Amino acid sequence: MQFLKDLGIKEKNLGSSTGLKWNETTDQGELKVYSPVTGEYIASVYQSSETDYENVIKQGERAFEYWRQVPAPKRGEIVRQIGLSLRKYKEPLGTLVSYEMGKSLQEGWGEVQEMIDICDFAVGQSRQLYGFTMQSERPNHRMYDQYHPLGIVVTISAFNFPVAVWSWNAMIAAVCGDVNLWKPASKVPLTAIAVQNVLAEVIKENEIPEGVFSLIVGSGRTIGEKMLNDRRIPLLSLTGSTEVGRHAAQVIAKRLGKYILELGGNNAIILTPDTNLKMAMPAIVFGAVGTAGQRCTSTRRLIIHESIYDKVKESILKAYGSIIIGNPLDEKNHMGPLIDTAAVETMQDAIGKLKVEGGKILYGGEVLEGPGYESGCYVKPAVAEAENHYEIVQEETFAPILYLIKYKGDVSEAIKLHNGVVQGLSSAIFTTNMHEAEEFLSCRGSDCGIANVNIGTSGAEIGGAFGGEKDTGGGRESGSDAWKAYMRRQTNTINFGHDLPLAQGIKFDI
Repeated sequence: MQFLKDLGIKEKNLGSSTGLKWNETTDQGELKVYSPVTGEYIASVYQSSETDYENVIKQGERAFEYWRQVPAPKRGEIVRQIGLSLRKYKEPLGTLVSYEMGKSLQEGWGEVQEMIDICDFAVGQSRQLYGFTMQSERPNHRMYDQYHPLGIVVTISAFNFPVAVWSWNAMIAAVCGDVNLWKPASKVPLTAIAVQNVLAEVIKENEIPEGVFSLIVGSGRTIGEKMLNDRRIPLLSLTGSTEVGRHAAQVIAKRLGKYILELGGNNAIILTPDTNLKMAMPAIVFGAVGTAGQRCTSTRRLIIHESIYDKVKESILKAYGSIIIGNPLDEKNHMGPLIDTAAVETMQDAIGKLKVEGGKILYGGEVLEGPGYESGCYVKPAVAEAENHYEIVQEETFAPILYLIKYKGDVSEAIKLHNGVVQGLSSAIFTTNMHEAEEFLSCRGSDCGIANVNIGTSGAEIGGAFGGEKDTGGGRESGSDAWKAYMRRQTNTINFGHDLPLAQGIKFDI
């Protein structure tokens, strides 16, 4: 396929790079990558060894000594060039994202556009790494705070956004003066290798030292665990399940390291009697079936006032009946496959548990067979009637299952249902009632890191800090002041006088 050639993807690919140099390990196992779109074999990647890991870490330490001394605006210039290079490769890279992961072609291109956008954002951020000036209580003293680079920043990304989440971390960390090491999900390593090849052009042209942007493909049990335990890594950003994130937090906390965790979501949209349904329907459907329900911000629960419940249900079933499912490289199709057959089994198990608990499937849920569905990864998105307290509803099922939940009373009852799960990532309310909207955004409203009014749960902009609360992990990436997580804060006091007054008026005469 031409897009593979354009991105430098070979039939067999090495799995560890420090920028331009690739470690040539071939005896640690071979990841064979199959497309969920067709079930066809794409290429393979040789997994990295512990020796490879030591190589990239030591090279990263050496690179950091150089990179931290490069003025931040000049680091931003490198990121600007990375953005230009991503523009050049947007079409083939977005196509590979779609083909390797299974999301629609529009979403694949959109994911690369997010990478470009965060590069643009980071360029501006490189001139805005601001500290504050404080007033000292002591005469002839000046106080201020400033931010310094941390060192090696590791990004462990998930399969559902195989390139964008890395860029959210790596581009901000780069302008902050950190060096980057990326461990991609083993289900989608080819996109990471393609990005490393795109970066190589900028690295070579600017004579950037090996180790500023590194990549390692390896198993979580070996390479991943070494990262968690490694005191040479001051910050690790991990996107994944709550279970994996909890383990990572415990291990990293033992060595008093820092972490950014972007974990599970169980996102809901509240529909009040004052909902503009015409506006809400596209947000609901895209939120539930976009990326085949495999976004951490996917809409999983719809909390509907009883007075409009039947009307909403009818509209959703009509909309779902028009969803076209098929090869995501065909732009006419709305939804592609799940990532693999294991994800299909997880969805079927969830549907079975829902029925046992008393839920009812109103639409879909079947595994699709026949021409075009040979990979076994295609399903019909499901719509179900459920209650919020069901055990399966309390869990995050990474699949296109939308639970319809009825509420009575005022918006506070809906908010109670909304907050009645352990996850806290993204949330939304559709209403034209200002009182309802403001209550949802107040301290007694949504307990999520993202709360929207008349916008769905899915499709966050890079300019805002991205992340959630509770079992979602509490981390923040991307915009706003998320850059501070990639730096160490330092308070400075300068005495420009000739005496040494102590704080709090303490006298210490010698």
